[in-house]
Amino acid sequence: MAHTPKPPLVEIRGLTKAYVRGKQVVEVLHGIDLDIPEGDFVALMGPSGSGKTTLLNMIGGLDSPTDGLLMVNGQRIDDFGSNELAAWRARTVGFIFQSYNLMPVLTAQKNVELPLLLTDLNASQRARHADIALELVGLSDRAKHKPNELSGGQQQRVAIARALVSDPQLLICDEPTGDLDRKTADEVLKLMQTLNSQYGKTIIMVTHDPKAAEYARRIVHLDKGVLVDEAAH
Repeated sequence: MAHTPKPPLVEIRGLTKAYVRGKQVVEVLHGIDLDIPEGDFVALMGPSGSGKTTLLNMIGGLDSPTDGLLMVNGQRIDDFGSNELAAWRARTVGFIFQSYNLMPVLTAQKNVELPLLLTDLNASQRARHADIALELVGLSDRAKHKPNELSGGQQQRVAIARALVSDPQLLICDEPTGDLDRKTADEVLKLMQTLNSQYGKTIIMVTHDPKAAEYARRIVHLDKGVLVDEAAH
Protein backbone atom coordinates (compact mmCIF):
# COMPACT_ATOMS: atom_id res chain seq x y z
CA MET A 1 0.00 0.00 0.00
CA ALA A 2 1.41 3.41 -0.99
CA HIS A 3 2.27 5.77 1.85
CA THR A 4 0.62 9.18 1.79
CA PRO A 5 3.43 11.74 1.90
CA LYS A 6 3.50 13.77 5.11
CA PRO A 7 2.34 17.37 4.63
CA PRO A 8 5.12 19.93 5.15
CA LEU A 9 5.53 21.41 8.63
CA VAL A 10 5.36 24.89 7.07
CA GLU A 11 3.20 25.44 3.98
CA ILE A 12 3.11 28.88 2.35
CA ARG A 13 0.97 29.77 -0.66
CA GLY A 14 0.62 33.18 -2.31
CA LEU A 15 1.98 34.97 0.75
CA THR A 16 1.96 38.75 0.42
CA LYS A 17 2.91 41.44 2.92
CA ALA A 18 2.31 45.15 2.39
CA TYR A 19 2.80 48.12 4.72
CA VAL A 20 1.02 51.45 4.45
CA ARG A 21 3.33 54.45 4.81
CA GLY A 22 1.32 57.64 4.61
CA LYS A 23 -0.55 57.40 1.31
CA GLN A 24 1.89 54.87 -0.11
CA VAL A 25 1.47 51.08 0.00
CA VAL A 26 4.82 49.28 0.09
CA GLU A 27 4.65 45.59 -0.81
CA VAL A 28 7.53 43.71 0.87
CA LEU A 29 6.63 40.14 -0.14
CA HIS A 30 4.98 39.20 -3.44
CA GLY A 31 3.08 35.91 -3.64
CA ILE A 32 5.59 33.62 -1.91
CA ASP A 33 5.14 29.82 -2.29
CA LEU A 34 7.35 27.70 -0.03
CA ASP A 35 7.20 24.30 1.70
CA ILE A 36 9.43 23.42 4.65
CA PRO A 37 9.31 19.74 5.67
CA GLU A 38 9.60 18.70 9.31
CA GLY A 39 13.27 18.26 10.22
CA ASP A 40 14.54 20.68 7.57
CA PHE A 41 17.24 23.30 8.21
CA VAL A 42 16.66 26.22 5.84
CA ALA A 43 18.88 29.29 5.41
CA LEU A 44 17.03 32.34 4.06
CA MET A 45 19.43 34.61 2.17
CA GLY A 46 19.17 37.76 0.11
CA PRO A 47 20.23 41.42 0.06
CA SER A 48 19.06 43.88 2.71
CA GLY A 49 15.43 44.82 2.12
CA SER A 50 14.65 41.57 0.28
CA GLY A 51 11.98 40.56 2.83
CA LYS A 52 13.90 37.78 4.66
CA THR A 53 13.13 38.94 8.19
CA THR A 54 9.52 39.79 7.27
CA LEU A 55 9.02 36.23 6.00
CA LEU A 56 10.76 34.77 9.07
CA ASN A 57 8.59 36.86 11.43
CA MET A 58 5.40 35.67 9.74
CA ILE A 59 6.42 32.00 9.94
CA GLY A 60 7.16 32.57 13.65
CA GLY A 61 3.82 34.29 14.25
CA LEU A 62 5.37 37.69 15.10
CA ASP A 63 3.68 39.34 12.10
CA SER A 64 0.66 38.54 9.93
CA PRO A 65 0.44 38.41 6.13
CA THR A 66 -1.66 40.80 4.11
CA ASP A 67 -2.81 37.97 1.86
CA GLY A 68 -2.14 34.29 1.19
CA LEU A 69 -2.08 31.07 3.18
CA LEU A 70 0.36 30.27 6.00
CA MET A 71 0.04 26.87 7.66
CA VAL A 72 2.28 25.42 10.36
CA ASN A 73 1.72 21.80 11.38
CA GLY A 74 -1.69 21.80 9.73
CA GLN A 75 -2.91 25.00 11.43
CA ARG A 76 -3.71 28.18 9.49
CA ILE A 77 -1.88 30.67 11.68
CA ASP A 78 -2.74 33.53 9.28
CA ASP A 79 -6.32 33.22 10.63
CA PHE A 80 -5.33 33.46 14.31
CA GLY A 81 -6.15 36.48 16.45
CA SER A 82 -3.37 38.07 18.53
CA ASN A 83 -4.10 36.11 21.75
CA GLU A 84 -4.36 32.82 19.86
CA LEU A 85 -1.12 33.61 18.04
CA ALA A 86 0.70 34.41 21.31
CA ALA A 87 -0.40 31.08 22.84
CA TRP A 88 0.59 29.23 19.64
CA ARG A 89 4.06 30.88 19.63
CA ALA A 90 4.67 29.88 23.25
CA ARG A 91 3.87 26.24 22.43
CA THR A 92 5.43 25.89 19.02
CA VAL A 93 8.33 28.27 18.35
CA GLY A 94 11.73 29.03 19.87
CA PHE A 95 13.33 32.34 18.85
CA ILE A 96 17.07 33.07 18.51
CA PHE A 97 18.12 36.61 17.57
CA GLN A 98 21.38 38.37 16.72
CA SER A 99 21.28 40.25 20.04
CA TYR A 100 20.97 37.68 22.78
CA ASN A 101 18.16 39.54 24.62
CA LEU A 102 19.19 38.14 28.00
CA MET A 103 18.06 39.79 31.24
CA PRO A 104 21.29 41.17 32.77
CA VAL A 105 20.13 40.78 36.39
CA LEU A 106 19.28 37.08 35.99
CA THR A 107 21.58 34.05 35.98
CA ALA A 108 21.86 31.88 32.87
CA GLN A 109 19.50 29.36 34.47
CA LYS A 110 16.87 32.00 35.32
CA ASN A 111 17.13 33.45 31.78
CA VAL A 112 16.51 30.01 30.30
CA GLU A 113 13.51 29.51 32.61
CA LEU A 114 11.72 32.68 31.41
CA PRO A 115 9.51 31.05 28.70
CA LEU A 116 8.36 28.47 31.26
CA LEU A 117 6.75 31.17 33.41
CA LEU A 118 3.88 31.02 30.88
CA THR A 119 3.35 27.30 31.63
CA ASP A 120 1.85 25.36 34.56
CA LEU A 121 5.25 24.01 35.68
CA ASN A 122 6.26 24.67 39.27
CA ALA A 123 9.61 26.21 40.28
CA SER A 124 11.49 22.91 40.67
CA GLN A 125 10.15 21.61 37.33
CA ARG A 126 11.18 24.85 35.60
CA ALA A 127 14.66 24.58 37.10
CA ARG A 128 14.97 20.96 35.93
CA HIS A 129 13.94 21.87 32.35
CA ALA A 130 16.43 24.77 32.36
CA ASP A 131 19.21 22.44 33.60
CA ILE A 132 18.51 20.00 30.75
CA ALA A 133 18.53 22.81 28.15
CA LEU A 134 21.81 24.24 29.49
CA GLU A 135 23.34 20.77 29.47
CA LEU A 136 22.27 20.36 25.84
CA VAL A 137 24.19 23.52 24.82
CA GLY A 138 27.22 22.62 26.95
CA LEU A 139 26.79 25.27 29.64
CA SER A 140 25.83 23.35 32.80
CA ASP A 141 28.91 24.80 34.54
CA ARG A 142 27.75 28.38 33.81
CA ALA A 143 24.18 28.06 35.12
CA LYS A 144 24.74 30.50 38.02
CA HIS A 145 26.63 33.10 35.94
CA LYS A 146 24.99 36.35 34.82
CA PRO A 147 25.30 37.50 31.18
CA ASN A 148 28.14 39.96 31.90
CA GLU A 149 30.18 37.03 33.24
CA LEU A 150 29.83 35.12 29.96
CA SER A 151 31.46 35.48 26.54
CA GLY A 152 29.37 36.41 23.47
CA GLY A 153 29.32 32.80 22.33
CA GLN A 154 28.23 31.61 25.77
CA GLN A 155 25.48 34.23 25.87
CA GLN A 156 24.17 33.03 22.50
CA ARG A 157 24.24 29.43 23.80
CA VAL A 158 22.12 30.58 26.78
CA ALA A 159 19.73 32.20 24.28
CA ILE A 160 19.58 28.91 22.34
CA ALA A 161 18.88 27.00 25.58
CA ARG A 162 16.07 29.47 26.33
CA ALA A 163 14.65 28.87 22.83
CA LEU A 164 14.79 25.09 23.41
CA VAL A 165 13.48 24.90 26.97
CA SER A 166 9.81 24.53 26.01
CA ASP A 167 10.71 21.84 23.40
CA PRO A 168 9.39 23.79 20.38
CA GLN A 169 8.82 22.18 16.97
CA LEU A 170 10.35 25.12 15.16
CA LEU A 171 13.45 27.26 15.77
CA ILE A 172 13.31 30.72 14.19
CA CYS A 173 16.78 32.31 13.96
CA ASP A 174 17.45 35.87 12.76
CA GLU A 175 21.19 36.39 12.11
CA PRO A 176 22.05 34.19 15.13
CA THR A 177 25.82 34.54 14.58
CA GLY A 178 25.86 38.16 13.37
CA ASP A 179 27.62 39.45 16.52
CA LEU A 180 30.12 36.59 16.85
CA ASP A 181 33.64 36.05 15.53
CA ARG A 182 34.14 33.28 12.96
CA LYS A 183 35.36 30.58 15.37
CA THR A 184 32.56 31.21 17.88
CA ALA A 185 29.99 31.49 15.07
CA ASP A 186 31.07 28.09 13.73
CA GLU A 187 30.69 26.55 17.22
CA VAL A 188 27.15 27.95 17.54
CA LEU A 189 26.24 26.79 14.02
CA LYS A 190 27.56 23.29 14.73
CA LEU A 191 25.34 23.22 17.80
CA MET A 192 22.35 24.23 15.66
CA GLN A 193 23.26 21.52 13.15
CA THR A 194 23.27 18.96 15.99
CA LEU A 195 19.86 20.17 17.20
CA ASN A 196 18.61 19.62 13.66
CA SER A 197 20.25 16.27 12.87
CA GLN A 198 20.13 14.54 16.27
CA TYR A 199 17.09 16.13 17.92
CA GLY A 200 14.96 16.69 14.81
CA LYS A 201 14.42 20.42 15.33
CA THR A 202 13.16 22.22 12.23
CA ILE A 203 15.28 25.37 11.83
CA ILE A 204 14.68 28.44 9.68
CA MET A 205 17.59 30.89 9.76
CA VAL A 206 18.01 34.29 8.16
CA THR A 207 21.67 35.06 7.46
CA HIS A 208 23.82 37.34 5.30
CA ASP A 209 26.80 35.04 5.83
CA PRO A 210 27.42 32.43 3.09
CA LYS A 211 29.60 30.41 5.51
CA ALA A 212 26.73 30.27 8.03
CA ALA A 213 24.32 29.21 5.29
CA GLU A 214 26.55 26.23 4.46
CA TYR A 215 25.50 24.63 7.76
CA ALA A 216 21.88 24.44 6.55
CA ARG A 217 20.40 21.59 4.51
CA ARG A 218 18.87 24.03 2.05
CA ILE A 219 19.42 27.66 1.01
CA VAL A 220 16.47 29.75 -0.16
CA HIS A 221 17.19 33.10 -1.82
CA LEU A 222 14.87 36.09 -1.71
CA ASP A 223 15.27 39.21 -3.82
CA LYS A 224 12.89 42.17 -3.76
CA GLY A 225 10.22 40.11 -2.03
CA VAL A 226 10.33 37.19 -4.48
CA LEU A 227 11.86 33.72 -4.12
CA VAL A 228 14.53 33.51 -6.81
CA ASP A 229 16.03 30.05 -6.33
CA GLU A 230 17.04 27.49 -3.75
CA ALA A 231 19.90 25.09 -3.33
CA ALA A 232 20.10 21.87 -1.34
CA HIS A 233 23.22 20.65 0.48
